Amino acid sequence: MFAYKCTNQLLIIFVLQLIHMLKSLFTILFAINTFFVCSQTGPDKTYLPNIKTIRLYKYGDPLTYPIIRLNSSDLLELHFDDLEGGVKNYYYTVQLCNADWTVAQMNYFDYVKGFSQVRINNYKASSISLTRYTHYQVNIPDRNCQPTRSGNYLLKVFLDGDTNKLAFTKRILVVDDKLNLGFQVTQPFNQQFFQTHHRFQVQLETNNFDIRYPQQQVQLKILQNYRWDNALSITQPTFIRQGLIQYNTESNMVMPAGKEYRWLNLRSFRLLGDRITKQQNTNASFELFVKEDLPRLPRQYFYYRDLNGFYVNETIDNLNPFWNADYAKVHFTFKPKDGIAYPQGELIILGMLSNYGEDKEATMTFNAEKGVYEATLLLKQGYYDYQYAIRQQVNGKLTLQSTIPEQDAWETENFYTVLVYYRELGGRADQLLAIRQINSQFNRTLQ
Repeated sequence: MFAYKCTNQLLIIFVLQLIHMLKSLFTILFAINTFFVCSQTGPDKTYLPNIKTIRLYKYGDPLTYPIIRLNSSDLLELHFDDLEGGVKNYYYTVQLCNADWTVAQMNYFDYVKGFSQVRINNYKASSISLTRYTHYQVNIPDRNCQPTRSGNYLLKVFLDGDTNKLAFTKRILVVDDKLNLGFQVTQPFNQQFFQTHHRFQVQLETNNFDIRYPQQQVQLKILQNYRWDNALSITQPTFIRQGLIQYNTESNMVMPAGKEYRWLNLRSFRLLGDRITKQQNTNASFELFVKEDLPRLPRQYFYYRDLNGFYVNETIDNLNPFWNADYAKVHFTFKPKDGIAYPQGELIILGMLSNYGEDKEATMTFNAEKGVYEATLLLKQGYYDYQYAIRQQVNGKLTLQSTIPEQDAWETENFYTVLVYYRELGGRADQLLAIRQINSQFNRTLQ
């Protein structure tokens, strides 16, 4: 009898160890696969050419960034079109990342409650439009896939339950508000930046949260109009006092202000917008030609309300913008000064309409005969913002500089977001403990 009990106990121990090993193996394989995706291509990427008009935003507000509060009822809307039509089996999952979007080395079920993937069941075939497509949409997070930890999350959408068949990836921010955060945008004192840049001051109140080594544990990210390509990353505080951490050094807390975005009204393909000069249609497609753009003049600033690089899919023809709106090939031209190509870098169309230059179609080609840059984008009906920028290597890093084609003015209205990340001593991932968003023109005071 004693031997029988010992045998059962050994069997139970063996099974538990086997389960632990399988869980560890799953975690390692999942992390390796996601690390390959993130390290090779990075977030906010489209892998399939038939996927268009990807939008992810707070429920009901297409002009917002995908931010949700931990353990809240906040929802996001995900929309995208498949130009191949038909019905496909799209799934999504999420991956926890650090502040720099490298993969967090944690077990999937340590930061998500529910299943490892969820199918997208809400879809509808287009109607009325000349372009045939299938529109997919889903609300996130689903009750079967709830984040349990704050931080950066990479949303991955893929085919047939196979993460190797990626369609696209998008960023999501999950915040657990634990720090009081003050944020201010001012005009710089430095004469070099006085007319062209914005300066930032950040203040953290830590009375109710124990941060022993701010230089190692706290990291700030400052985003301009939700762009990550030019985000500021700050790790060194200016002042540390009891219960208070301040960041206000002008040497690294400034950013070129840019100018207001150019606009493009594509709400209707019958009643053309003010910046469309020509239309060429066939029985199968629309083609629109945008008015030729020119470089902006320095020190000349005009304020008008823009979408800060975003776009909204909508129509004025009383059509549903998700599955009744049509697509058009939109031709852009930009004439540089004296019709001479820029000597360094590539000119790109910058904004959400081109995934901030990530889409290869956003790279413009110089037509030496006409002395202009040209590019064509396939766009859905809506209202779009865009700018031009020069993409080039600076100190071994790929950068987007809009100063030459667009110029800078400190009066420019921008939307700034400061993110505060914290890592516990010995922790395996960064936590997002505070977010503050302000408008540079209408909210300049600490709160």
